[in-house]
Amino acid sequence: MPTPLSTNRKRFVVILVVVLASTLGKASFAADSNVTPKVEGDIAWRDVCDWGVEGKGFSDTARYFDRLPAKAEKTVRSAVWSLSRHSAGMLVRFETNATSIHARYSLLSGGLAMPHMPATGVSGLDLYARDDQGRDRWLAVARPSAQQMKLQLVSGVDPLPDAKPRLYTLYLPLYNGVESLEIGVDTKVEFRPIPPRTDKPIVFYGTSIMHGACASRPGISMTGILGRRLDRPVINLGFSGNGRMEAEVGELLAELDASVYVIDCLPNMAADAVAERAEPLVRQLRKARPDTPILLVEDRTYTYAPFRKSARDRHATSRAALRKAYDNLIAADVQHLYYLEGDVLLGDDGEAATDGSHPNDLGMVRYADAYEPVLRKILD
Repeated sequence: MPTPLSTNRKRFVVILVVVLASTLGKASFAADSNVTPKVEGDIAWRDVCDWGVEGKGFSDTARYFDRLPAKAEKTVRSAVWSLSRHSAGMLVRFETNATSIHARYSLLSGGLAMPHMPATGVSGLDLYARDDQGRDRWLAVARPSAQQMKLQLVSGVDPLPDAKPRLYTLYLPLYNGVESLEIGVDTKVEFRPIPPRTDKPIVFYGTSIMHGACASRPGISMTGILGRRLDRPVINLGFSGNGRMEAEVGELLAELDASVYVIDCLPNMAADAVAERAEPLVRQLRKARPDTPILLVEDRTYTYAPFRKSARDRHATSRAALRKAYDNLIAADVQHLYYLEGDVLLGDDGEAATDGSHPNDLGMVRYADAYEPVLRKILD
């Protein structure tokens, strides 16, 4: 039986632990919130560069929101370099109990939209909020009308009990670059920046489809969906028209400590190029990262393929070349190599592409549906 003194000591320890936990929790919140805002009227603006965006694979970039390091300008083709200035795959996370959230951002290009992709996807910001079941759900999207935008993203958000902060994820533009980005909330509310996660990212290398065409908004891109479903950071190195399994890009991929490399380049490559480059790219990555899984992905089936023999022939030949490369690598005992067939990527009803090639929002969901079980198996 404990003596009265030992019981009191236990009570003291319990009380002390509770007090310390509470104090440390508040101190942690204060430390994480140590981003000096710029106050203008009733709004406190915070620069996202002060706590960092997720999905940025390299720190030594010419511009903060670039996807490739500055040195890449001298090694990759000019088209790849130009496309690497787009902020595809990047996101910023924060917590706040604000009921209204504002954004102020400047875009690299005045080309806000494309003929087959709206401004909301090309140049918009896409806001998700975590619900009471722990799911990240869509909440609002910025509709850009100019190269410099200042707007209220959302208002009237239901407060959580006891005015607890809610977690938000803001996805950056897919097909435009960002020069600056600030988030604004009322000066009287709580705001806590969430630094980028340090988990090993899924690194995607591919084409315009990976880049994000033709999602109506950034969060519904394939990599955005998969990042939420798998609860992992992703790095999007999709380059529109320029995902070609090039050694110069492979060298940069190898610098990234990935949880898995995804190589989805066939939409930009004919069979002869696949036969020439697929095996060398895998061997290049395997030499640098002996144990990192690599997933090779076939091209999606054009939704008009039932009516055009040329499309069917292209699929057959390029897929055969990739399959042969995969079989050769497996025969050579290359480990941790995986394969995803293309017929499942867009479904079979012809409704999942904007122009027969690039996924619409339905197509992005179907892409993610096809990828998810394969990636889960690899990551588990």
